[in-house]
Amino acid sequence: MIAALAPLFFGEFASYRDVLTTFEDPRPSLPVRQLLHTAQLDAVLQRFDPLHVGQDRRALASQWSKHYLVRLIPPVVAAALVLGRRLPLALDAIEVVLDEQGLPQAFKLPDDGEPFAVPPADAFQRFAELTGHLQAFIQILATEARLSPKVLWSNAGNYLEWFVGEMGKVLPSSLLVHGHELMEQERCADGVRNPLFRPIRYLQVSQELRPDGLWRQRRVCCIRYRLENLEHCDNCPLLDQPLPYTDDR
Repeated sequence: MIAALAPLFFGEFASYRDVLTTFEDPRPSLPVRQLLHTAQLDAVLQRFDPLHVGQDRRALASQWSKHYLVRLIPPVVAAALVLGRRLPLALDAIEVVLDEQGLPQAFKLPDDGEPFAVPPADAFQRFAELTGHLQAFIQILATEARLSPKVLWSNAGNYLEWFVGEMGKVLPSSLLVHGHELMEQERCADGVRNPLFRPIRYLQVSQELRPDGLWRQRRVCCIRYRLENLEHCDNCPLLDQPLPYTDDR
């Protein structure tokens, strides 16, 4: 664990305590770029979901990417927003720790990062390291899996929107301005289209389907339905309406 990040990991987010670490961590790891090489990626996908190997490789890669993104995005976003801390996330500088199933468990960084020397002026400055990492990761994985980058950016945006929403339940809105801004700006500072622009929409539905009358729906499908015996996600944009709500907590 990176000691400077310890204040972030409490309550339901305690499981992220050991996700960001340094190379002093003794757990075996792989450079991310090496992990994404064709042969290595195929081996990881086979470990991840042996039942679907040989089926749609694009859908399999999309499913695996969700585990990578949901481990990486929350602690990095929390560090940037709550602690005002930048972390070194260049693709060639970090390694990933995988479990026996090939799922990302932790990321080894070259150092502990540092507080922003000057408060970031906008969301793109605050999250430059994260978006730079995502850009490289998504470009390589999309090419290797012959998958549209839009699918992978949508996976990333889904977790970003979810996590900023969860943070809003326990933190003042003033801390989260740049988190929302990252998803509300259609163009990046250089004028290029922002791939994280509005990844989620909320549609009005009956209270029988959702107690609050809102259906959280992705704008781009993750294509998991292309794998045998896997149905559409509940927030899939290909569905006409959400599945009936059940409180199974």
